[in-house]
Amino acid sequence: MALIHSTAIIAKGAQLDTDVEVGPYSLIGAKVKVGRGSRIGSFCVIENDTTIGPGCKIFTGACIGTIPQDLKYNGAPSRVVLGEDNVVREYVTMNLGTAEGSTTAVGSHNLIMAYSHIAHDCSVGSHCIIANNGTLAGHVTIEDRVVVGGLVAIHQFVRIGTLAIIGGCSKVVTDIPPYSTCDGHPARFYGLNLVGLKRAGIPAEAIHELKAAYKIFFQSGLNKKHALEEIEKTLKITKEMGHLIAFISSSSRGICH
Repeated sequence: MALIHSTAIIAKGAQLDTDVEVGPYSLIGAKVKVGRGSRIGSFCVIENDTTIGPGCKIFTGACIGTIPQDLKYNGAPSRVVLGEDNVVREYVTMNLGTAEGSTTAVGSHNLIMAYSHIAHDCSVGSHCIIANNGTLAGHVTIEDRVVVGGLVAIHQFVRIGTLAIIGGCSKVVTDIPPYSTCDGHPARFYGLNLVGLKRAGIPAEAIHELKAAYKIFFQSGLNKKHALEEIEKTLKITKEMGHLIAFISSSSRGICH
């Protein structure tokens, strides 16, 4: 049985699984689905077509499923979907997608700290940390195991590669490559995220190859096409290397310097 505070307002049609808790003065809309064991704190607003997976913890004042801050939005039906075991701290905002049928998606096991914003049509992977006031503009893609520092602003359509870490207060206007450490205004590449790679269990040989790949890409003076050709010709194509090559090859906004 769901545990709902007497002051909470749950619209008819909302689907709350077993053991869900809803705190004082929270509002749950008619199309909302909340998975088993999730906890919604006080003064939260969860509305429209929003699905929250099992085991999530939503803290005071979070607003999830609100309409996008996009002048193109015309009221078309869209969604917000969260996976399982996410921690969403105080006053986080997550908006619906803009176009009909679009989705703002967050994976599982993420920590999204206070006052962060996930805008329309964003995609956040799993096991990520977005520190306080992290700001994602529309259509941002964040892969798995990324750390976004506090007060970081990420431009629309930017992609952040897996196991990247971005220093606090950075301005991110181009794609951040996988496995990297980046920082600055605008954000620049500073090297491999060695701590993150080791914690993730990436083999030493793969780390060595990645280090060599980034030396070619950033220090050889070759353009993107020729640098990738040199990497493929001279280095071992591990799983991580394959992902790096695919990420850089498909970049439309360019890779940070």
